[in-house]
Amino acid sequence: MTEQTRALGRLLLTPAVALLFVWMIVPLGMTIYFSTLRYNLLNPGMEQFVGLENYTYFLTDPAFLASLHNTLVLVGSVLAITIALGTLIALLLDQVMVGRSIVRLMVIAPFFVMPTVSALVWKNLLMHPVSGLLAFIATSLGLAPIDWFADMPLLAIILIVAWQWLPFATLILLTALQSLDEEQREAAEMDGARALSTFAYITLPHLARPITVVILIETIGVGQNEVDVVDVAEAKLCPDECR
Repeated sequence: MTEQTRALGRLLLTPAVALLFVWMIVPLGMTIYFSTLRYNLLNPGMEQFVGLENYTYFLTDPAFLASLHNTLVLVGSVLAITIALGTLIALLLDQVMVGRSIVRLMVIAPFFVMPTVSALVWKNLLMHPVSGLLAFIATSLGLAPIDWFADMPLLAIILIVAWQWLPFATLILLTALQSLDEEQREAAEMDGARALSTFAYITLPHLARPITVVILIETIGVGQNEVDVVDVAEAKLCPDECR
């Protein structure tokens, strides 16, 4: 590639990059500006500049630390569950087996369910302390049913959100596995490498970038969608003193 070709490429990309920059920086600037105002949507035009007062109120709110802790635990747990199980399921789906296409479709299906719908299904059909499937299984085993949203609300939300995002992680990791050069695996087998060594030194490094993509997208998505799940499930994540 010559220097002239590179310069032409930069020149052709400049309008798109400039438009994208304006598209991103203008909303960001407006957000920062409105954050320094006392603004009431019911009384537009009556806003008042308050500087950092909104930030001070936000950071000193007793619910802030509890909400931050719950969010970090939720996001971290969902990432750990989806990446670990997603890698395992992707490895299984990458094998040749009968009905592989149907199994793939069933694994991906939960990703297309709306967060509110999945929360209702888990709340009323699976985690209900009286008529839920998990309560029926616990009763059948002679155990006391668990009231998930009263006794373990955070764990219940983690399971719901992880179930919803697991297909996404599986799909991304499965696509990455299918792009892995088979010659590397065959060479490792010929050298006597065991399955665990092949996974640790060949497969896992190949999945490093896809895992990074999963972490970035899921972190954004979970942070945006968790509120809907919590509201629909009526999970009480914050004690009364922080409300």
